[in-house]
Amino acid sequence: MSEEPAAPEVVEQARQRKESALLGFGVGQSVVASWLYAKCHHHIPTTVVPTAAVVATGDGACALLYNPYFFVELDPEGVGFVLFHEARHLMHRHLHVEEELRGDPAFTLAAEVVINHVALRRLDLSDLPTVPARGGAGDGAREPVGIDPVLVHQAYEEDLRQRGLSPLPYDEFVHTDLTVYAELRRMASFDEPVPTFCMHLAGDPGANGSGGRVTVPADPETVERVGQEVLGEVMRDALRGGRSARGELLDLADRTLDGGERLTRLWGGLGLDRLRGVTPKTRRVDWWQRWLTDVLASKLAESDRLVYPKKQGAIMLALGHEPMLSRRGPERAKVVLIAFDTSGSMPGFVVDWLTTLVGRTDGVESHWLSFDGALMLFAPGERVLGGGGTDFQNVVDYAEGRLEVNGRRFETEPDAIIVVTDGYAPAVTPADPDRWIWLITDNGNDWPERHHPPMACHRVVSGQH
Repeated sequence: MSEEPAAPEVVEQARQRKESALLGFGVGQSVVASWLYAKCHHHIPTTVVPTAAVVATGDGACALLYNPYFFVELDPEGVGFVLFHEARHLMHRHLHVEEELRGDPAFTLAAEVVINHVALRRLDLSDLPTVPARGGAGDGAREPVGIDPVLVHQAYEEDLRQRGLSPLPYDEFVHTDLTVYAELRRMASFDEPVPTFCMHLAGDPGANGSGGRVTVPADPETVERVGQEVLGEVMRDALRGGRSARGELLDLADRTLDGGERLTRLWGGLGLDRLRGVTPKTRRVDWWQRWLTDVLASKLAESDRLVYPKKQGAIMLALGHEPMLSRRGPERAKVVLIAFDTSGSMPGFVVDWLTTLVGRTDGVESHWLSFDGALMLFAPGERVLGGGGTDFQNVVDYAEGRLEVNGRRFETEPDAIIVVTDGYAPAVTPADPDRWIWLITDNGNDWPERHHPPMACHRVVSGQH
């Protein structure tokens, strides 16, 4: 900030433009950008950078640096475009971490093309923003900021047609990041378009009078952490019914199709298949855990939900505070009863994971029960005893308030009952089968899914982590 500080009136005008753009993101233009800038706890006006950049330093922090003179020179929509562009760059670096890709000029240009194409569509702009032309003589001439995806496509078309090849039409060309990358590699040659204005692409060739290029820190671990946090927040918003979050997240996922096994695992871990309403493809993941999370979520979906208040969140963001989630509808803690069959060997990792799952689920009141022929209440971490025969009817009677344990009945109606068992005992028919979730251990009997009516049932494979 101490390097050639801008005039106070310019800093204030630039700050107001920045806050206005962030307000627009918060009310629906870009949920991803809104959450990302909420993670940037420092927004620093400085002339040490020629344009703007999101920096990720080695201490785990992110900050927005912006040149006040540059923001003031931009047309009214330009600041939002630049901020969206910078946010998207950080997400691209998070998603495409392969050094081979990030070091390839063709992929760098491909990222610029796709980011600017999406920015124009999402921000409802017809053309790139502009600034006064460099070297202009005060004649009012202006030049575009950044890479024009249409011009890049035109250059690509001309290059391929001159060599007798068939280019893709524009909409197919910008379909995904890797589509643009593959098509640019078909060109005989391409040059980095100038002026770039994007420090991620080329920096400023004449910055600081050194003739070199300005670079900004992008610590990989920080980028990974912040990127994953942002995508996680947006996914939770989307799964709660946020239309803007859902649309933007699906668009981002679709543009990273065929990005390799790592991206498939990343999106799968975030719950993309659940958002799309499709069954996940078979792959080496904790599938039963994803299944249980999704099923349990459906059992607890009644009444109140956590929501992201867009207008209030945008105002909080503009005031420099992190946006807060709030509840809509009547508040009521959800009740989950977890029953472990102790008549045989139970995988320890299943018990551990269920403890953390229910323990970190917001608004859930959990009750723990072990059983063989008898029932015993316990708290997570306590030793459980067993070894006798198995009787599921006792669990049903306790869950439905008919059986006493330690002189007390279960007087609360549970929203979900999770039973972890090998399944070998006479079948039972609960009063409300839809609330029951059965996890069947190795070589167990999965009768609940064949029961009439069928109950939610999945097999747990020992050794998964």
